[in-house]
Formats: sequence, C-alpha cells, structure tokens
Amino acid sequence: MESRYLRKFLGSCLCQALADVVKFQPVDPIEYLAFWLYKYKDNMVAEELRQMELAQLHREQEIARMEQEMLEHLKEEELLFQQQQLELELQEKERQRLEELEKQQLEMEMLERERLALEEQLQKSEAQEEQSGEEEEQVEIPVEGVTLNDEKEGKEQ
Repeated sequence: MESRYLRKFLGSCLCQALADVVKFQPVDPIEYLAFWLYKYKDNMVAEELRQMELAQLHREQEIARMEQEMLEHLKEEELLFQQQQLELELQEKERQRLEELEKQQLEMEMLERERLALEEQLQKSEAQEEQSGEEEEQVEIPVEGVTLNDEKEGKEQ
C-alpha cells in the first residue's frame, strides 16, 4: 500500500527530481532536492491555475460567441422590422396616393357632369329663348280689334 501511495503521489515527481540531482550533481543534494520539490509543487499549482484560467477563458469565449450571435440575430430582426415598417409606410403612402387619385378622378367626373349639366341647361335655355323669340314674333295681341301686326302695318303706311 505504501508503495502504491508513493508511486501515485511522488512517482513521476521523485523520479524527475532524482534525475536532476544526478544530472547536475549539486554540492548539497538534499537541499537541492527539497527546493526542487517545492518548485515542482509551485509549478503544479501554477499549471492548475493556468488550466482553470484556460477553461474559464474558453467558457467566456463561448459566452461571448453566443452573445455575438444573439446581437447579430437581434440586428437581423431589427433590420427585418425596419424593412417591414418601411414597406408598411410605402404601402400607406401608396394607398393615400391612390385615394387622392380617386378623389381627384371623382372631382373631375363631378366637374365634368356639372359642366355637361350646365351645357345642357345652356342649350335648353338657348333653345327656349329661340322658341320664345319665334313665338313672340308670331303671337298677335288683339287690341281693340287691332292686332299688333295691324299696328305695325299702319305705322309703315
């Protein structure tokens, strides 16, 4: 059991430390080994922190990517909404323009009808005036046995 424990927690670290002791052959190998183990532990803690920071960075990048996608989606929706609003405004303007044209056409038709009615009335009144003028010439008004025509003839003589 003890050998498993040592292999599990000190196996690779102790092998590397002893290899460095053999390689550099320091004057005080025990002190060198002690500092090497402390440094190894500091390096392991720093590596764990680096791994945690890297994992945190990946999470933050993923969140940022998702936020970016959401912003792009919102921009697309906003553009679509603006386009729809613009289309609605254009349709409303077109509808108003068509209504205005219809009003103008109705006004023109009414004016044309009024003009035609006035022309008809004018023609009727002219026709009536002509008829009444002809009737006046033909109408004889008797005045004590003398007609208007007789008076005209008498004056002429």
